[in-house]
Amino acid sequence: MKHHTISSLLAIAAATTVTRAGTPAPSPEIAAAEEAPWIKPTLDIRARFEYGDMDSPALRSSTAFTTRERVGLLTKEWYGFSAFVEGEFTQVIDDSYDGAPGALGNNVNPNDPSRTLIADPETNELNQAWLQWKGYDTVVKGGRQRIIFDNAAMIGNVGWRQNEQTFDGVFISNQSLECLTLSYAYANRANRIFGSDALGAARNFAGDMHMFNVNYSGIENTKLTGYAYLLDFDETAANGGYISGNTFGLIAETTLAGFALRGEAAYQTDADSTPARKDDSTYAHLNGSYTVCGQTIGLGWEYLDADFTTPLATVHAFNGFADVFINNRIGLANNPGLNDVYLSHSTGLPFWGLKFSQFLHLFGDNNTEFDYGWEYDAVLVKKFNESFTAIAKFAYYDADGPTAGKIANPAPFDTTRVTVELNYKF
Repeated sequence: MKHHTISSLLAIAAATTVTRAGTPAPSPEIAAAEEAPWIKPTLDIRARFEYGDMDSPALRSSTAFTTRERVGLLTKEWYGFSAFVEGEFTQVIDDSYDGAPGALGNNVNPNDPSRTLIADPETNELNQAWLQWKGYDTVVKGGRQRIIFDNAAMIGNVGWRQNEQTFDGVFISNQSLECLTLSYAYANRANRIFGSDALGAARNFAGDMHMFNVNYSGIENTKLTGYAYLLDFDETAANGGYISGNTFGLIAETTLAGFALRGEAAYQTDADSTPARKDDSTYAHLNGSYTVCGQTIGLGWEYLDADFTTPLATVHAFNGFADVFINNRIGLANNPGLNDVYLSHSTGLPFWGLKFSQFLHLFGDNNTEFDYGWEYDAVLVKKFNESFTAIAKFAYYDADGPTAGKIANPAPFDTTRVTVELNYKF
């Protein structure tokens, strides 16, 4: 009996551990939240060397050595409220390049149109400044902020460039229904990568940007997404309003027999400010990958019909790292259509903890005549720790010439790009 009494007392003591004051000890999560500082500094630094060469008689090669710092302050949550402010500062050390596809303000350097474009002008920007509230399975964020939907093929932050793209507006997300996430964002300005002083085609986008996104994950190993992005830019926007349009799309992602599969289809139609010369158009993207013995092999196909544009996308992530089709895809130039069939391979190398990825693209027009050219890309990544990462990229695009079937090749010149960068953040 005595043995049972002692055991019971020990069990009760273990289950009701108390502090010296006699109150239950807080959970580790609550204790960490209580000990967190009211204001936390953030820092994101990147130093990059980039070489670009487009084999055009009108352009010389470019070299750009730039550094970029994002310095911010984040408050602790208080009754669901928090706030964040962040500045972004890019310095140019080697300015032997063209920093923007168009005229820039007099105080923005460099802008040498005789050289190959490297879209990292010298800027000092307010990158983000927002107030957020969380509660009742809902997030509401207002102010200047980063907005990314899905794989950023339609809406993204263009995080590859030194000065990222952010939006002035409001974002709302709700997860009250099980496995369902409803998101809506409205913005009246997209603060683009060329800075607030940029002029002409490179300047910030203004207008009405309504972004709806619905995600359902209630099917095992499957995620379904539907979206509507209604983009009606000011009539003075790039290319005479050509970038305006309403895009409706569906995405399905699943894992089947070890294969990761993804499919996306979209339809784009006119907005109020879309010019008459732009027709309704379609988009499709299919890809699959399989991992075996540490090797991931992938095959994909992306199709943009003539006049399909993605002006708010992170375009660098698609159609090759040489960036030869960017102007057509974001609508700075008319898009004659694009077919991109690509192979991908990634693996961890057996030395220095390096991760290696490579891609091979075959490009053609929207009639599946593959005569735009081909491209090979390679990427090395070394992650030293949670804060410090090094990245090296190589891209070579081989053009088939100035014509492609019955149309002009939108990327008629061979292009080479090499980048080496160091990233540090906390």
